[in-house]
Amino acid sequence: MKRYSLAAFSLAACLCFSGCSSDPVTGKKELMLLSEEQEIELGKQADPEIVAQFGLYQDPALQKFIQEKGQEMAAVSHRSKLEHQFKVLDSPVINAFAVPGGYVYFTRGILAHFNNEAQFAGVLGHEIGHVAARHSAQQQSKGVLAQFGLVLGRIIAPEFEGFANAASQGVGLLFLKFGRDDERESDRLGVEYATKLGYDAAQMADFFNTLQRTQESSGGEEMPNFLSTHPASAERSKTVRQLAQKWQQEANLTNAKVNRESYLKLIDGMTYGEDPKQGYVENEVFYHPDLRFRFPIPTDWRHENSPQHFQMAPKDGKAMMLLTLAPGESLEAVAEQLLQQNGLQAQQTKQLTVNGLPALAIVADQVQQQQVSLRVLTYLIQYNGNIYSIMGIASPAEFENYAPQFERTMQNFARLTDSDKINRQAERIRIKMLSRSSTLAQALRSFQVPESRLDELAILNGMQLDDQLSQGAMIKIVER
Repeated sequence: MKRYSLAAFSLAACLCFSGCSSDPVTGKKELMLLSEEQEIELGKQADPEIVAQFGLYQDPALQKFIQEKGQEMAAVSHRSKLEHQFKVLDSPVINAFAVPGGYVYFTRGILAHFNNEAQFAGVLGHEIGHVAARHSAQQQSKGVLAQFGLVLGRIIAPEFEGFANAASQGVGLLFLKFGRDDERESDRLGVEYATKLGYDAAQMADFFNTLQRTQESSGGEEMPNFLSTHPASAERSKTVRQLAQKWQQEANLTNAKVNRESYLKLIDGMTYGEDPKQGYVENEVFYHPDLRFRFPIPTDWRHENSPQHFQMAPKDGKAMMLLTLAPGESLEAVAEQLLQQNGLQAQQTKQLTVNGLPALAIVADQVQQQQVSLRVLTYLIQYNGNIYSIMGIASPAEFENYAPQFERTMQNFARLTDSDKINRQAERIRIKMLSRSSTLAQALRSFQVPESRLDELAILNGMQLDDQLSQGAMIKIVER
């Protein structure tokens, strides 16, 4: 796997020169170690890795929509001459982000939670605002790096991060967590840019409320990524509404665009939640229909799935497991490469079969300063022309406690033959029109939405269950 490493970033940093430049938004002089050319180059290097990490969502209409709307808004930004790129990523997480050089990404997860085009436009303007104000470049100049996007990055022990970063191709090193002042400035710019295109920018505040409700519904444990890096608050929503009113008055905008129906029609049929084809978890078992394998997940372990890896970790963060595809022609060649790449010293190697599949089990240590810092159990399993690596990682003191759980997962890796699991279809957003007036709860029940999912669908629609809806109103439901 090609990896954008910290070393590569350090090299880029060394090429920078100290100097002052003008802030594109405020015009004020500021210390900037990263030139615009280097900023653009950093984004160019990051883009293919981000796409490989998450995958592009295969919907030409949505990709065309975000590219057209993005270019239209970039043209009214403070860096209109910068070449921008806009893409929809095939991820269910609620997230939007920008990287240096004008690359802006929205997940299908966040698009599913917008309820009109104006909400989308406000967040789009916010992300373009980060680019326009060179927030990423400023943070790079200050040397501030932060992990981003990995669910397990918040729960695994720091010494495991090298393995997590390797699995994510180092993409986390390219993402920065902005401060409150940067976020406020991007909110302001988002309102400005959206208003210049005729949108009701106050709708962005309504979306913040949707994010807040999503966090509350999860008990606050796994907040949407957009919310974790773009903290919401009642004060922030109030400020956005005030800014929107001010900009509409200055622009003499009397009929601001919301475009609810056209936006809902655009996302009708969009994949919602996990796409089974990419792998899914059900009853503590991970199934991958396309690659036709399955394995159990330890009870109460958290997990994160991407096109390139599957990570698992207990809530205490004292261990982790990582499944990846390992390039190589033979188990022995892959084992040698794996040990070398991760700085591991093999202590024990054993040939075996796992449910009839050729395999190699390796116990290895990572040694730092003449002390064992990590112990790793790896199963390399050959199946259907691929070699799968499942690594169980813990400190030497914890390894024996977690080894049975590692082995249970690895030794139960097996062929997937159950047609029901193989043919599992993704849930999709469906837009329905009400034939009569009713509350949202009554409307959802009329479309056979289970009681257990009423609150989830209310949040998805940005409404309360007791909201009154008129005949002909459109709402989202979820169907397979």
